[in-house]
Amino acid sequence: MLADMLPPFWDEIWARTEGPLHFRFFLQPAVAIFLAIRDGRRDAVSGRAPYLQDILYNPDLRGQQLKEGFRAVARVIVLGVVMDAAYQLFVVKAFRPLEMLVVVVLLAFVPYLLMRGPARRVIHWYLARKASQKSDEHRRGAV
Repeated sequence: MLADMLPPFWDEIWARTEGPLHFRFFLQPAVAIFLAIRDGRRDAVSGRAPYLQDILYNPDLRGQQLKEGFRAVARVIVLGVVMDAAYQLFVVKAFRPLEMLVVVVLLAFVPYLLMRGPARRVIHWYLARKASQKSDEHRRGAV
């Protein structure tokens, strides 16, 4: 029974990439990535560990980190729910909550989850390099 439902499920999700409201397949991940970079910068400045690394290897902070991530992309998730509901209402003419959940998580939370840690690493590297250059300049000036 479940196996019979999967092909139409994925066909309907794939159909969302064309037609009305297809722009959200670019808009939602772009906004989620922007938020991930913003939060990754905040992590780098405060000296926190990379986000996904904390989730995977620090069970004490896992729940708190996931909650923080969902809170950070809550608006993107709500926007995704609204856009998918509109799509389902006008195009599919049915309500498919599981499809909505999959689309919203894939477009909003997954890009955030995947980009926050690398953003933090790059920004941390840049800030460390900048601090090292200032230190070198200061030492040269003091000598």
